[in-house]
Amino acid sequence: MAALNVALIGQGFMGKAHSNAYAQVGHFFPELRKVRRKVVCGRNRERLAAFAKTWEWEQVETDWRRIVERDDIDIVDICTPNALHAEMAVAAAEAGKMALCEKPAANSAVEAAAMAEAAKGVPNMVWFNYRRVPAVELARQLVHEGKLGRIFQYRAAYLQEWGNDFTRPAAWRLSKAAAGSGANGDLNSHLIDTAMMMLGPIREVSATMETFFDEKPDPSRPGETYPVDVDDTVLTQARFANGTLATFEATRFAVGVRNANRFEIHGEKGMLRFDLEELNRLHYVDASAEKRLQGTNTIMVTGPDHPYAAKIWRPGHLLGYEHTFIAALADFLAGLESGEPAQPTLDDALQVQRVLDAIEISAHERRWVETGL
Repeated sequence: MAALNVALIGQGFMGKAHSNAYAQVGHFFPELRKVRRKVVCGRNRERLAAFAKTWEWEQVETDWRRIVERDDIDIVDICTPNALHAEMAVAAAEAGKMALCEKPAANSAVEAAAMAEAAKGVPNMVWFNYRRVPAVELARQLVHEGKLGRIFQYRAAYLQEWGNDFTRPAAWRLSKAAAGSGANGDLNSHLIDTAMMMLGPIREVSATMETFFDEKPDPSRPGETYPVDVDDTVLTQARFANGTLATFEATRFAVGVRNANRFEIHGEKGMLRFDLEELNRLHYVDASAEKRLQGTNTIMVTGPDHPYAAKIWRPGHLLGYEHTFIAALADFLAGLESGEPAQPTLDDALQVQRVLDAIEISAHERRWVETGL
């Protein structure tokens, strides 16, 4: 079977992560259909050429529309600022291309709905890569198997500190027009996707947002500033359709924390806890054990009998951030063969976006808001 030709739009941090996945997926999952790094697209031709050489993309392009029109492109992978996702994904799907898209899928539920509608019948996936952390997938399995029984509370936090760095230049992530939101779309989207993967739809939310500095010093123009019009922090209370209560905290001002994506689940039969900064470990309490033996068990989720373990390293050998993208791509390719779409699809991302929109409405109007899910 011929290899699938991939066009990547975007040459930033996520472009690097995706390029690595395309380069490595065949090494760990050799039974799957091959992918060919055909063309990478970006605006800065000089940097684009260097990127293409480093990651062995065969061609470069500066106009994404020409990529979509090409007959030799099978997959269009979108790694651009969020405001560009919808137009690109819709155009790719309407041209019959498989559509892969970074998260959040869009800047609003309206955009996300248009993307999901256009992609009906076209294989697609959204890169919520933390679903592919083996410890997270094991947690999902344990919840769905009933190991925790009825879930009472779910608490999650995604903490970063870079918002407090005033030497950083202006960037699209600090612009509402380009990013749609700040910590809500960038970080909270991961928390919401993981939570709904575990527990189903979120019914209603109550949220607070804060922008600590509405302007920052511009390092490129001494004495001048640039505006910031996105949220730095968002705090959310939520109620799932199944009755579980939840809290979500997403912030770029958690000074002292580089990249902590955490959740804790409390049920009648036990507890699960995960932190991305301990990516290979899942903490589990079995409340059915006799009291004198109850305590937190730390499971090293690197095999045997753990998600993805047999395909990557031998048991006990640690995995890294990059493997989450490799596994996501492998699941997408496997879904092409099985006919079972790899999740999350654009339909799943639309559900996340509806929650994000409800959070923003709640914060602005200071009230509980139903998500419609």
